[in-house]
Amino acid sequence: MLTITLNDGRTIPQLGLGVFKTPPEETERVVSEALELGYRHIDTAAIYRNEEGVGRAIAASGIPRDELWITTKLWQDHQGGDKPFAAMDESLGKLGLDYVDLYLIHWPAPKTNKFVESWKSLGVIRDRGLAKSIGVSNFQVPHLQRLLDETDVVPAVNQVELHPYFQEREIVTFARQHGINIESWGPLGQGKYPLLELPEITAAAEAHGKSPAQVVIRWHLQHDFIVFPKSARRERLRENFEVFDFELNAEQMGAIDALERGHRVSSDPNEVD
Repeated sequence: MLTITLNDGRTIPQLGLGVFKTPPEETERVVSEALELGYRHIDTAAIYRNEEGVGRAIAASGIPRDELWITTKLWQDHQGGDKPFAAMDESLGKLGLDYVDLYLIHWPAPKTNKFVESWKSLGVIRDRGLAKSIGVSNFQVPHLQRLLDETDVVPAVNQVELHPYFQEREIVTFARQHGINIESWGPLGQGKYPLLELPEITAAAEAHGKSPAQVVIRWHLQHDFIVFPKSARRERLRENFEVFDFELNAEQMGAIDALERGHRVSSDPNEVD
């Protein structure tokens, strides 16, 4: 298992499982199967409404808590005032945990202008030991710059939509200049773009005896992105995890890098409130 050391000194598994859009009634099974296959990093969020299933899977797994990395996120309706503290308590209750490893502001929601205030609250949450690390999600460079200018806490991570068609190079460059690690969500393009059919990817897959999805996941890993593809199928969970026994060469990496199109799947973070 590859790991990355964050700017707060904590070590995060570089590959995990995302449970965005995993139905609540299926979440316990999916997470349990992932843990059986060797996953130790699970990424959920309050708005996914499946934290309870994640918690039940953790409890049933018998895996020591300190061997797991659990992330959840603060939704917009709990930004500002004392709301982040109530949201943290609610998420911990649903997860059945005393702490999460990483707590993120899910979206900046700049029109409501509460993300800096909320970020200060996350610092208190971290100081209380309820979240070991804190970070943000879907933050653009201006949002990150405000956190750096107006607080003394640098996010450990920024989780953004990132895949070969949408590489967010400005954000990646800024983050690396300031010691912020990038987490890729939607790493395979969420099926909206035919990434897995592109010759640059299928040729690399054939050369290594791997699937196109494994090649794209490997591309993320070799760029030092933290990545968590999602699936509800055990065979796909296994496939997504079997990416540590090969390495893309410079030509293959360059060919995938050249696929950048600026094609976003999700909403513009400046428009999400």
